[in-house]
Amino acid sequence: MAFSHRIAALAAVVAIPLGIAATSFALTDQPESPEVPPRVELDSGSPTPTPTRPAPTPSDEVVSRPPVTDSPASDDDDDASDRDAPDDDRGEPGDDG
Repeated sequence: MAFSHRIAALAAVVAIPLGIAATSFALTDQPESPEVPPRVELDSGSPTPTPTRPAPTPSDEVVSRPPVTDSPASDDDDDASDRDAPDDDRGEPGDDG
């Protein structure tokens, strides 16, 4: 008796998903194949453009270098050595902590 219940449960576990898949496949619309025209015509009424001189590539352009000057005293860089570095609170050895 228990064996027939197991077989019935196994059949249900297999048959139900297969039934759902078969029903889904049967109800979907099959798209029609696209029709290919028997002959393709290209528009040849316009003349071909004449090649013009291409724009210069970046390697062809000459750019002058900026002048090299010493940094003025009012430089905004944060690399000044007269200021102490801010405390980052990481607890490293030698920290103010």
